[in-house]
Amino acid sequence: MNDTGALTTIKLAWQALKVTLSHYRKAPLQAGAILLGIVLAVTLLIGVKATNDNAINSYREAGEALGQQASLFITPKARGVSLDEALYFQLRQSGIQALPVISGVLDDAQGRQWQVEGSDIVAALGTFEQRGNGRNHLPLNRLLAGEPIIVMSDSLHQGLKAPPTLSLGGRTLEVLALADSQQLGNRLYLDISLAQQLLKREGTLSYIALFGEPQRLKERLKQSGLPLGKLNISEQDKGAALTALTRSFHLNLNAMGMLAFVVGLFIAYNGVRYSLMKRRRLLLLLLKQGLGRRALMLALLLELLLLVFIGSASGFILALQLSQWLQPMVALTLEQLYGATLLPGNWRWQWLAEGAGLTLIAALLACVPLYLELCHQSLAQNTQSQWHAHRHRSMHKRLFLMGVALLALTALLYPLSQTHQHSLGLMGLLTLAIPLLLPQLLQSLLGLLARLFPSGLSKYAIADTRELVAPLALAMMALLLALCANIAMNTLVGSFDKTLRSWLDTRLHAELYIRPGAGNMASLEHFLEQQAPGLAHFYQWQAPFYAKGSGNTLEINLISRDADSIARTTALKTPAQVTFQEQVASKEQVQGAQNQQQQALQTVIQGQALAISEPLALTLGLAPGDKLSLCPDKDCKTPLTLPISAIYYDYGNPKGEVLLAQSLWQELKLPTEAVSLAVSGMATSVERAKGAGLTSIAALERALIQELGLSPVQVYSQQKIRDEAIRVFNKTFSITLVLNTLTLLVAAVGLFSAVLMLTQSRQASLAMLRSLGLTRGRLLSMLLLQMLLVVLLTCLLALPMGAILGYLLIHKVTLQAFGWTIAMQWDWLAYGRVVLLSLLCCILAVIVPLYWQSRRSLVSSLQQEVL
Repeated sequence: MNDTGALTTIKLAWQALKVTLSHYRKAPLQAGAILLGIVLAVTLLIGVKATNDNAINSYREAGEALGQQASLFITPKARGVSLDEALYFQLRQSGIQALPVISGVLDDAQGRQWQVEGSDIVAALGTFEQRGNGRNHLPLNRLLAGEPIIVMSDSLHQGLKAPPTLSLGGRTLEVLALADSQQLGNRLYLDISLAQQLLKREGTLSYIALFGEPQRLKERLKQSGLPLGKLNISEQDKGAALTALTRSFHLNLNAMGMLAFVVGLFIAYNGVRYSLMKRRRLLLLLLKQGLGRRALMLALLLELLLLVFIGSASGFILALQLSQWLQPMVALTLEQLYGATLLPGNWRWQWLAEGAGLTLIAALLACVPLYLELCHQSLAQNTQSQWHAHRHRSMHKRLFLMGVALLALTALLYPLSQTHQHSLGLMGLLTLAIPLLLPQLLQSLLGLLARLFPSGLSKYAIADTRELVAPLALAMMALLLALCANIAMNTLVGSFDKTLRSWLDTRLHAELYIRPGAGNMASLEHFLEQQAPGLAHFYQWQAPFYAKGSGNTLEINLISRDADSIARTTALKTPAQVTFQEQVASKEQVQGAQNQQQQALQTVIQGQALAISEPLALTLGLAPGDKLSLCPDKDCKTPLTLPISAIYYDYGNPKGEVLLAQSLWQELKLPTEAVSLAVSGMATSVERAKGAGLTSIAALERALIQELGLSPVQVYSQQKIRDEAIRVFNKTFSITLVLNTLTLLVAAVGLFSAVLMLTQSRQASLAMLRSLGLTRGRLLSMLLLQMLLVVLLTCLLALPMGAILGYLLIHKVTLQAFGWTIAMQWDWLAYGRVVLLSLLCCILAVIVPLYWQSRRSLVSSLQQEVL
């Protein structure tokens, strides 16, 4: 009996499904609105996930160019120092499988910079035992003969639309594309001899990769008797360190993708609700004809499942294309920030399952209450009774109270969020609260506006606009979310841009910065004394080291500068509340704070204390007055422990930094040769330099390259460093801004869809106004002003809410994730562009259905169902 009843229910549900789907043949716009929301949601969610997953997978699988993953790496301890290539030949003579690698940056004819890498091609291909694709496609004879050929992956070649030749380092190179399977990723590859010539680093290497079982390799290195004591020997970590370093970046991308997913679901839910409203009479008629409520419920669920499957499959295909488009931007950002190499990604079926599953769960949670309400309505009930305004207003009040509760919870948890994961959770609560507040706020604002207008058409238009809040609520919620995210992200980007420029003004005090390479500092000093006497010299020493604080040991960059450079270029961090206090503090208090900062720097210069970068301080949980141990190795058996007197801003280094005086540098027995030299005072020494023809920084830069044989990447003017920093900054945030813009476009499409459906459904009421004598022009003006008013009020409400999101993003998430303190700045121009885009979408969404209606007779429009 039960089986027979279930079978009957399924048959009836199948027949009801055919009836409900036939409705979409007559109203394809409704099905299109639902599918549009699902497709956009899945596209952005899976597109971002695929990009992130491929990047993380690249960290684990990326090997040496044309070769497999190395087991050990031999690198110099000091940054900017090279290895002698004689060490590589000694390793090969000892029977150790090794690969010499040199890497650097070269400028092309247009001034663009390219990261290049060179290695021994035969040794690289020899690390593979069973793969011959590289040999089959590489012109080995030409490469080994030293012909000017540069190799890149096929994906990079197609993405860049690279020309047949490329001019790098003053030489024209033939461009050769190689299969993606050869592990090139985004690297430009050269034979090592050609790379050394172009980089002007003959006889030197960046590092040596060793292949084999790690422990056995270490034993063989000990037995070889080679002088490796002053070099770093590190193991392959399968991308673990890089994954940890980039975790914040990928988490932020996932958050943006999830936000876009939610906005897309708002659009889909609005389409489902509108479709049910238009079919309510049809579904009630089916119930009256004897269709069981369970069968109707099952039919609606099957319809939803079908729409989710079609939308998810379409979104998955578009997501793969989106991922291919986003990958180059992500690769460039990760390469600039973290030195990561990304390999071409592969798509996975599990992404489709995850996207469809998440969409189905969200759709069921949102739509099942609607379905239950519809299926359990009274058969004698009027088709419009469920949509009375008082029901919507009651629901809006409940949503408003829920939003206020979430805001209160966010405020209570704010002081407790100590990690960027917790802060992202706070942003999630705030993101949920913001749209819940909107319908009631719109109702209240429109109610206040209605009191300002006298009786007549204007008062009717405002009152009618209040009635439109309910059907427009979901589209406005999606728009509000996208606007808030856009405002927050634009605030972050604009604030960081101004903060970075201000920091560069302090950090860059010299006119020219030179990195001559190991063993070349003395010749550089002699050249400057002969060719450009009278210039002020500023030195910097740098070496990899370890710092231990609060139980954690981290690899850091240990920095030392001359006393003048420390005093002039170290931007000390002040408490977050100082900016406000300084506005009301007396001059004596401000002067006292400045004196304390100067005293803190003096203790560093005198070698009595350390200054550490802000990212390191946040990672280790340190503050001025705490102690930090400096160690030459990770075991930290012989630490040098000193107090911390100051924390300084640092926006240019993903690793932590520790700044100390030269006396402490010598005490640690670190290399005495500086890694870089900066010069200034060119304007005051022009007369002295006229004899040598060096009358400008540009002339000195050319002389260093031409006469001293330095590479252009070893000589940087202050302006060149500034321009490069801004360029990297813009590319770093390009992927986030793109996702943010896509989210806003998704919301704009949802607004267009909602207003389009609403205007079509109001054809009868609009025709009624026409029949009462309202001209077409006045009707169009009224409709435009109604929709523009709702959108404009939403944009105004987005202003403070977006500012709150931006505050959390700047002062919590970014600070905790990257260790960057950013002064919050408001970008009115960017906000104006967002509002203009929203209003433009609204205008288009109103004009299009009105144009369609103008082509129909007044009688036909009057026969349409009134909303």
